[in-house]
Amino acid sequence: MRVVRGHDGLAGADRGGLIAIGNFDGVHRGHQAMLAQAGEQAAARGLALSAAVFDPHPRRHFAPDAAPWRLMGDARRAAGLAALGVARLHILPFGVEMAAMTPEVFARTVLTEGLGAQAVAVGADFRFGRGRAGDADTLAALGRELGFDVIATDLETAAGGEKVSSSAIRARLAEGDVTGAAALLGRPWIVDGVVAEGDRRGRTLGFPTANISLEDYVRPRFGVYAVTLGIGDEAPARPGVANIGRRPTVDGTAERLEVHLFDFSGDLYGKPVSVAFHAFLRDERRFDGLDALKAQIAADADAARALLAANASVIR
Repeated sequence: MRVVRGHDGLAGADRGGLIAIGNFDGVHRGHQAMLAQAGEQAAARGLALSAAVFDPHPRRHFAPDAAPWRLMGDARRAAGLAALGVARLHILPFGVEMAAMTPEVFARTVLTEGLGAQAVAVGADFRFGRGRAGDADTLAALGRELGFDVIATDLETAAGGEKVSSSAIRARLAEGDVTGAAALLGRPWIVDGVVAEGDRRGRTLGFPTANISLEDYVRPRFGVYAVTLGIGDEAPARPGVANIGRRPTVDGTAERLEVHLFDFSGDLYGKPVSVAFHAFLRDERRFDGLDALKAQIAADADAARALLAANASVIR
């Protein structure tokens, strides 16, 4: 997949086709359904399928101090879009200028003059332009004037009729319901990062951990989870137990993710890893001293090991 930044002065090979617009955070089942339909429409028209996302996310522009909310990092999102048949990814810079564009100006200067869109796919709840004034119907009307078709897809629904959305997945994670989040995502929720130097306290307790910064990832319910950890391109992922939170027993303040791998003794410092969350075990809490904490970590590790072993055939 080719990645193209900006929309001004693009070469001919970086323009045209059917362009799906959205932030695609999580590349969840709703996004998958949208892109499947967009791909069918692109093929029927003899067009390449592209996607356009905003950077930074408009939410970060309008609320720079908002709590972290990302479900997925940029690299994993790009890989997910490529796997769904997206041939070109447009990264649109979102700042004061784009935020001030009316729907008409955005459609003309970005979609038509910039990207050369021949068709555009959006979700049925799509909003765009200054003050979120435009919707899918607005875009369709502008497309008729400017010469591009608009395909608006209905939102995918999960069992029980719930709409599949990034907000619904965040709500699941806030409850610690990583199984429910995985059902909406179509796969486990994953945090990517690089293992950083920690205080090595886990090693002194007999449970060395890989420490990963949470950066702009949404914070799930703080507590202990059964996880698998992928190391770079190695396969398969390794089973482990993770704590996500502030570590109140040792008066921790920084929010971090710590993963203890079972039966592993290698050096992970500086290595890229991916942590997949499979089950919530318990809430984070303060213990009366390190001996009590050590005993609980041992119990957590046993519980996670048993759960992961029992579900080995379905865990990816």
